[in-house]
Amino acid sequence: MTTKLFSEVDKYISDLLAPEDEALRSVIKSLDDEGLPQYSVSANQGKFLQVMMMACGARRVLELGTLGGYSTIWLGRALPADGSVITIEVDEHHAAVAQRNIDRAGLSQKVSIRVGRAMDILKSMIAEEVVPFDLIFIDADKPPYTEYFEAALGLSRPGTIIICDNVIREGKVLDEHSTDERVMGVQRFNRMLAGNTKVTATILTTIGGKEYDGMAIAVVNPTGS
Repeated sequence: MTTKLFSEVDKYISDLLAPEDEALRSVIKSLDDEGLPQYSVSANQGKFLQVMMMACGARRVLELGTLGGYSTIWLGRALPADGSVITIEVDEHHAAVAQRNIDRAGLSQKVSIRVGRAMDILKSMIAEEVVPFDLIFIDADKPPYTEYFEAALGLSRPGTIIICDNVIREGKVLDEHSTDERVMGVQRFNRMLAGNTKVTATILTTIGGKEYDGMAIAVVNPTGS
């Protein structure tokens, strides 16, 4: 098996079940035009997020890591008429690019971008006792993944789904001696997740156009579990 085959299978699935329209293709182009990295989820992963949203009846969604707004658009399109997405982005330039892409997709009324350090914004939201979110997608800088997840729990309710991307790092998580801060961050996160009694969780490995990685999927347990 080859990387080319994995990419072709990923495209086969996406073409059948998650075809990109002009708005989504424009996001990918805008990343190159504006000098942003091509770190967005794949189309099939975007569709997976939509399936998870529909499975839990998500009306309120929180995203950490907006980049150019690609995953944000997938999330926004799965919302009911009265639903909303809050997406957090630390980089002002990234946020500006994302806002244009979100506007182009016709989702300005459903999506709100908050610019700043994710932990600062999360702590503020917890202090404000905002209404809990139904689904939280974490796809931001990896070293503080554990802290992001713990803050996400403070913004959740029983049944909330929390999804964290890029937690396998092409298998580099197996290297106990890694000095890569991103690998070390998700290794620490994965160990925390294994012992966390507040959620029921697993990790699904992903392979395709985005090469080899994995997504952690957790559901917040009923109170008292």
